[in-house]
Amino acid sequence: MPTAARLGIGGPVGSGKTALVESIVPLLKKQGIEVAIVTNDLLTTEDADRLKSGGILPSDRIIGVETGSCPHTAIREDPTMNLLAVQDLEILYPNLDLILIESGGDNLASTFSYDLVDAYIFVIDVGAGDDIPRKNGPGFVQADLVVINKIDIAPYVGADLNLIRQQAPVHRRGKAIAYTNCKTGEGLDQVIGFIEEAVLFRSPSSVISIAN
Repeated sequence: MPTAARLGIGGPVGSGKTALVESIVPLLKKQGIEVAIVTNDLLTTEDADRLKSGGILPSDRIIGVETGSCPHTAIREDPTMNLLAVQDLEILYPNLDLILIESGGDNLASTFSYDLVDAYIFVIDVGAGDDIPRKNGPGFVQADLVVINKIDIAPYVGADLNLIRQQAPVHRRGKAIAYTNCKTGEGLDQVIGFIEEAVLFRSPSSVISIAN
């Protein structure tokens, strides 16, 4: 049976993981990419319910997993529940190109097992401070792509965005970084380009519309 590419999306609570998913799924669909989603929450399916209510995909293309334990356990040490959810989606939709697996909110140590995903994105937001790159959290350092989100709020939270832009590439050692504002669409073309090239092994689209 054909298998879809799997992309993890992790990061701390409130960094904007679900907002990023909400923003990129319509853009992926515009590129003809067949998408489904698995979300992780401790004791609820809150994120899955939010995505379903937003109508970005048919509700049966979105599965909520209740991990019942530390969020990174279900994406790293024992990803069985997520693998079963992926299997269910692939059986239901054999033509899927991509399954997004959103982790529950965790800390800077959150990383994905490559037994579960082909690549993963780590999302932080500037509201957490401009010292995040210097903390060298495994998620930030090791992720295939880091998304530095909510760049629009930097002036209001005392974060120096220029300092982040200077220091993040140093601590990432040249690995991919995107700077995003999910409300305006700024930077989302970089995220889509990464997915097309590094996850789906396609040539990145030359033009990506962020209009609704």
